[in-house]
Amino acid sequence: MTDKSLTDLGIAAIRDGVKAGAFTAREVAEAHVAAVADARALNAFLVETPDRALAAADAADADRAAGTLKPLSGVPLGIKDLFCTEGVETTAASGILKGFTPTYESTITAKLFAAGAGMLGKLNLDQFAMGSSNETSAFGNVISPWRRGDGGNAPMAPGGSSGGSSAAVAARLCPGATGTDTGGSIRQPAAFTGIAGIKPTYGRCSRWGVIAFASSLDQAGPMARDVRDCAIMLEAMAGFDAKDATSLDLPVPHWEANLSGDLKGKRVGVPAEYRVDGMPAEIEALWRRGEEYLRDAGAEIVPVSLPHTAHALPTYYIIAPAEASSNLARYDGVRYGLRDLPDGANLQEMYAATRAAGFGAEVRRRIMIGTYVLSAGFYDAYYTKAQKVRALIARDFERAFGACDVILTPTAPSAAFALGEKMADPLAMYLNDVFTVPSSLAGLPAMSVPAGLDGQGLPLGLQIIGRPFDEQGVLNAGLAIEQRAGFVARPEKWW
Repeated sequence: MTDKSLTDLGIAAIRDGVKAGAFTAREVAEAHVAAVADARALNAFLVETPDRALAAADAADADRAAGTLKPLSGVPLGIKDLFCTEGVETTAASGILKGFTPTYESTITAKLFAAGAGMLGKLNLDQFAMGSSNETSAFGNVISPWRRGDGGNAPMAPGGSSGGSSAAVAARLCPGATGTDTGGSIRQPAAFTGIAGIKPTYGRCSRWGVIAFASSLDQAGPMARDVRDCAIMLEAMAGFDAKDATSLDLPVPHWEANLSGDLKGKRVGVPAEYRVDGMPAEIEALWRRGEEYLRDAGAEIVPVSLPHTAHALPTYYIIAPAEASSNLARYDGVRYGLRDLPDGANLQEMYAATRAAGFGAEVRRRIMIGTYVLSAGFYDAYYTKAQKVRALIARDFERAFGACDVILTPTAPSAAFALGEKMADPLAMYLNDVFTVPSSLAGLPAMSVPAGLDGQGLPLGLQIIGRPFDEQGVLNAGLAIEQRAGFVARPEKWW
């Protein structure tokens, strides 16, 4: 096979091809290493690790010869630079961590490598995962491999914060990548770039070794080109971890083996509150098509109500910055990362100078918001009230799932926008998360599946939200959409 045809393969095809001897893991790794090197214009990778990818491939080929192949033997992955990787620089795309090389491995990456996967490198992201367009990285914007169909050459946003992951998978630089989702940072970039991505139930994947943004919301998950590949990756990533106090002590289901697009007897809820003012007609039309796809798969479409949806976004942008202001207090110039020590400065002045120089504008904005809502005079008025509304949002979902098995919504209120179009208006940027934030606040599994193109030829995604611990139901509904949407569009190579 040619290098190009090898990079066109997804996770399942690579795994099965290596096992069958159709090609070697070394050939797969070499093809992807070359693709990564050829796509530096996208700025998707912050660090390239070809030696690690090739070493894992050689180990996979040796395992095949010995008859000891692992679940992900021969599969090279991209790792979001929020996951600590032993001996490889990990910065969370922030200048304050430039040069930080962990002496330990995150639980998620350790599981993936133990399953036989290789690492092509560390993927760019919004700084500390704070952003919706991958424009807040201290190391430059990630550029989507997609272009608008109007003949313009405006660089497009790949979504955020997992924009490096989404761009790399969509551009065929890697068959799969890790992402993290705090308020939609797996699902929204997946929708923007025409790939699949799932945020599992909160606690399903360990947070140990993942640089924290908002601890009660952060959740790791896979991003890949289709539902099956996401299921394969998620099986390798999930599982109880005693080092994470929020980890779920539950067995890992056989999600891939139990995949089925037959939804007979299932009910799909459609929440009226997600029909927001100003929703583009093409998003509404896509949503209607999604209903038809699931009805064709045997499901019954039922109306449901999530009355506190309108309050989800302001609730999120109180709770998440509050937790971020606490989590990011550890970056002070004392123990690791950047230290800015002006002449004659005392300890407090060093803290201030280091944080001012090391944190980007969006990170500083969220720290200040979080510090404000946690301050003595405003704690009850903002933070306590937001936690109460969060409980009501979770209760809305619980009641809705009394009438349905999964919920169908759009993933994002629009297709991808051009870089720079929304950076001047933080509130407009935050609205990108309007459909993804509610399920994050409730800790529910949710997935984006590519389902069509807009009028400019850019991808659009549909979101499936499930009950707690029902990743199987989410994956199955996603597969039903995938089978009927027949999404095969891919970006034309310009880089």
